[in-house]
Amino acid sequence: MTERPTGYGMPGKRIAMVGTGATAAGFGADMVSAGLDVTFIDQWPAHVEAMRTDGLRVEMPDETATVPVAAFHVCEVATLRAPFDIVLLGVKAYDTRWACELIEPMVAPDGLVVGLQNGMTMDDVASIVGPGRTLGAVIEVAANMFEPGAVVRQTPPAGTWFAVGPYDESTRGREAEVADVLRHAGAVEIRDDVRSAKWMKLVANAAEFLPSSILGLPLADSVAVPGILDVMRAAGREAMRTGMAIGHRLVPIFGEERVEVNDPDHHAAVLFDAVLKGWTLSDTKVATLQDWIKGRRGEIDDINGLVVREQERVGGDSPVNRQLVEIARRIERGELAPDPSNADLLRALLD
Repeated sequence: MTERPTGYGMPGKRIAMVGTGATAAGFGADMVSAGLDVTFIDQWPAHVEAMRTDGLRVEMPDETATVPVAAFHVCEVATLRAPFDIVLLGVKAYDTRWACELIEPMVAPDGLVVGLQNGMTMDDVASIVGPGRTLGAVIEVAANMFEPGAVVRQTPPAGTWFAVGPYDESTRGREAEVADVLRHAGAVEIRDDVRSAKWMKLVANAAEFLPSSILGLPLADSVAVPGILDVMRAAGREAMRTGMAIGHRLVPIFGEERVEVNDPDHHAAVLFDAVLKGWTLSDTKVATLQDWIKGRRGEIDDINGLVVREQERVGGDSPVNRQLVEIARRIERGELAPDPSNADLLRALLD
């Protein structure tokens, strides 16, 4: 069952938001506004200083709010003393392990650590903080941040969606502790098979992230380029088939109650269409393109690259995803620029 924010929270819990970029900062602001005790921890010095000086500005479609927050740089974590009951990870998937190592000494013995991230990061989290302190989560929201201390949250809390589930039997039954916190930032579902739910989200990400980023265009504009939607759907189908091959199930996400058709290819298209219809504005840029604009590397190996590796592990090939990764790596090496002129490169993937 989906539950939306109700205005109640857990004021006695100490919460850390580790990584406060576009999505996590917006979620943290919602929690602070609800009266929860949230500590922001980030690695971008200018962002930390801006939040300390002026608060966090969150621009949404119908309103702009500035929220005073307690912000710390990662180098200051060693100065903190009181342990955290809940740690929400907002760092990039490839930063998960060091972020967990950084915060683990500050996690209460019975605390919980949850990755509000793209990719399949649960095992990385559990390997450092322990399975008994690990929950999994899936998120869907559109947001961006290019200015320190300022988030453009294109999806307000009323349109934001989360799923939360146990890592294994050791955290089964504790999902509500995190759900009660996240309800201040969006609708929350508790899912028994959160691993499969996370892979379903990865399917949608595999379809959208690299094709749109390689073109250097907002997602809606990318879809409108002749032939690109076919490339995106092909990448999503490969990701879905890979998920089935390694043991994941078809499960509904994004607030849907059931899988309408027991067909992996069909469900891959359903998931991608849901992103386009429910979480894409005319200027929405996918996470990888935002990273490239900022001069940072994207989560190539954690989304499309993971599809390639997992398919190879079971003796198969995912040629569209493999070639998307190759093109993306050329961009990150500086051999190619993200540009609409790359459309021919993408269309050639289906030849």
